[in-house]
Amino acid sequence: MTEWDVKKLRILRTLRDRGTVTATAEALLMTPSAVSQQLTNLAKQLGVDLLEAQGRRVRLTDAAHLVL
Repeated sequence: MTEWDVKKLRILRTLRDRGTVTATAEALLMTPSAVSQQLTNLAKQLGVDLLEAQGRRVRLTDAAHLVL
């Protein structure tokens, strides 16, 4: 596992805890677009959907919970 993989997993875990991309970005001192891009990259890398939109919030899929 590379350093970037660990960072992507940290982003996913923080999103689980915070509930929104904006709150995750603020907690990790990133931009919301950078958070979204890293999560998209992680989903592609793993070949699974990690998130489901629920209005302004996102919910982690069952696959995302297994990853964590």
